[in-house]
Amino acid sequence: MDDVRSTEPSRPPGAAEPSGPSGVPRTSNPLRTPDPREQPGSLAAYLARLGRPDLASAPADLATLFALHRAHVERVPYETLQIALGHPPAADAASSVASVLHGHGGYCFHLNGAFAWLLTALGYAVRHHRAGVQGARDPEPVGANGNHLALTVELAGQAWLVDVGLGSALHEPVPLVEGRYRQGPFTYGLRPSEAVPGGWRFDHDLRADSFAGMDLDLSPCSLGEATTRHTELSTAPESIFVKVLAVQRRDADGVDLLRSVSLTRIDRAGRRDRVLESVADFEGVLRGVFGLDLAGMPRADLADVWARQAAAYAAYRDKKAAGA
Repeated sequence: MDDVRSTEPSRPPGAAEPSGPSGVPRTSNPLRTPDPREQPGSLAAYLARLGRPDLASAPADLATLFALHRAHVERVPYETLQIALGHPPAADAASSVASVLHGHGGYCFHLNGAFAWLLTALGYAVRHHRAGVQGARDPEPVGANGNHLALTVELAGQAWLVDVGLGSALHEPVPLVEGRYRQGPFTYGLRPSEAVPGGWRFDHDLRADSFAGMDLDLSPCSLGEATTRHTELSTAPESIFVKVLAVQRRDADGVDLLRSVSLTRIDRAGRRDRVLESVADFEGVLRGVFGLDLAGMPRADLADVWARQAAAYAAYRDKKAAGA
């Protein structure tokens, strides 16, 4: 029988000194820890956004890390709505944090960029890593091609993959230890990467109907170095992030996914799908299912996004039916 591990922090793996591909190089430099007193309002507001103001004075330990990660993926959705509206936030830490505080989300560069800021402010040793997500239709891993920003945190000599920007994937951190890890209805794999020498491969659960996996370069880099493709990915007409609206929110029991105008819920009970039939339905799902604050997003602009996505989805459905 396969050894499938829980990532519950009450049963962490051993705290041995990492070596070889099992841990982040000891020579890397963590982010400068910002003094929370520099922006106390931002730190307090961020924790309030996560529903965890009680963690402001919590120790920077594994239990707090798990609590923050769970709260982030449950409260701050992965979303490309701002890209679809034509005004994606910049990928620097300040812009990403502002997006979270305004009740929005973002895609991986924003979510992990903001989360790194929060963790660093709370005393964690955080590192950015250039990474690459293999989409469901990609025949092979893409390597660390820069279409994703991943994070690692080291605690008691053990490196952890911390990623709130994978949308349908991690609900909690996982240790950089080869194995299989169950979180809710999904089981993930971690192993040395075959595409990135010395790197790591995260294998997604295909039942989540999202992406195949992610490879990360273990060498730490700056936020700017990890997000060099942001302008391209958020503005180029051929970018999947521009063409197809995606909003995703993970919780302990499963995941909600909105792709174009198709809403899906996947959990232990199975899978349920429905198509959003109106602008009002679209707005209601963005607010009610994903918790997005639509203030400052003109209804006419949201209606335009819905119309474009609905037309694209209808064309996709017709093409699929014709090929059946």
